[in-house]
Amino acid sequence: MSDDPETARQIEELAADDRPLLVLDVDDVVLEFVRPFPHFLKTRGFQLTLASFRLTGNIAETASGRLIEQAEVTAILGDFFDAQSDWQRITDGAAEALATLGQRAEIVLLTAMPHRHRAVRRTHLDELGLNHPLLTTEMAKGPAIAKLRGARGRPVAFVDDQPSNLLSARNSVADAHLFHLMADNSLRAFLPPTPDDIISVENWREAAPKIAAALGL
Repeated sequence: MSDDPETARQIEELAADDRPLLVLDVDDVVLEFVRPFPHFLKTRGFQLTLASFRLTGNIAETASGRLIEQAEVTAILGDFFDAQSDWQRITDGAAEALATLGQRAEIVLLTAMPHRHRAVRRTHLDELGLNHPLLTTEMAKGPAIAKLRGARGRPVAFVDDQPSNLLSARNSVADAHLFHLMADNSLRAFLPPTPDDIISVENWREAAPKIAAALGL
């Protein structure tokens, strides 16, 4: 599994920190995505029909009913991320949880999005009072988490709404504490059961004490 060289560059810029490490996905973990995105689509003449846990194949042109292809999905997502400050709010309970956990752990936000959106997302997170370091990656998250952890073997926890990202973390950091959190729990119905070594949490109020315990805070 190869590293994303731009992600590696962003990690090199971070100040050295030997506290326990908490890595957080952004969309549908720290910021709402699934709730505002359909409203954004309506303004562009599209609608979301969630028949599976993916965007491609589930976005239709409202007028024609035509399902749009991957390239169009990518373009619309790009437009959404450019306008994210108009649409994306903090997920319920996240601000309080991060404020508490951040007193004794290093918190790093790791988002899978094109690097060109990093500056817009950085500005939006700052406006929301979430001033933790932000990394973007266009490749698998596991190698980035391993690099973030460093050589000292400090405790690591990682929270994501996408099982594939949690499995990537497991492949790169065998002893990472993995948490599956979704801002919209109704989407769990589309997913296979979570593997035993991944802890499913319903919300941040449930997640925060479990993360604190896992990291020994």
